[in-house]
Amino acid sequence: MGTSTASGITPPTIEPGPAVADFDFYMGSWQVHHRRLVRRLAGSDEWQEFEGTSTAWPILDGAGNIDDNVLQLPAGAYRAISLRTFDPATDRWSIWWLDGRSPTRLDPPVVGGFRDGLGTFMGNDTFEGRPIIVRFRWSDITPTTARWEQAFSEDGGSTWEVNWVMELTRTS
Repeated sequence: MGTSTASGITPPTIEPGPAVADFDFYMGSWQVHHRRLVRRLAGSDEWQEFEGTSTAWPILDGAGNIDDNVLQLPAGAYRAISLRTFDPATDRWSIWWLDGRSPTRLDPPVVGGFRDGLGTFMGNDTFEGRPIIVRFRWSDITPTTARWEQAFSEDGGSTWEVNWVMELTRTS
């Protein structure tokens, strides 16, 4: 008999497909070179570069994962986490970001998956009070390297401003 929820309704069991393994490449420890726009959605081309680390491990019997990040900003280091969960009903991943400087607020999730080696995840958010679409992209994935980028769109996805790039190199 299945496990009941607080409502007393037993949720259906759906076996995950192969996409549940999409983030297996990321498990372990990484050195991260960050490149981030100083001002976002302001027409700026001034980038700030800094180092960091990321350590990822599986949760939920492989249907999720967490990474713990140390970001060495010039103004001082801070920590943040990403939480990823896989929904076997939709074959999609959801990703949330929690900035350790604002530990009571999870950013709205971006949702998506991988196709032909490119991971694309999108979601609605606001930036400085304006509605935006946020896009995360994972690319250039090898056993020892990966690339992540974040972009914002103010026009419903017609144009994108890439505002943060991480180049990752495995350390373990």
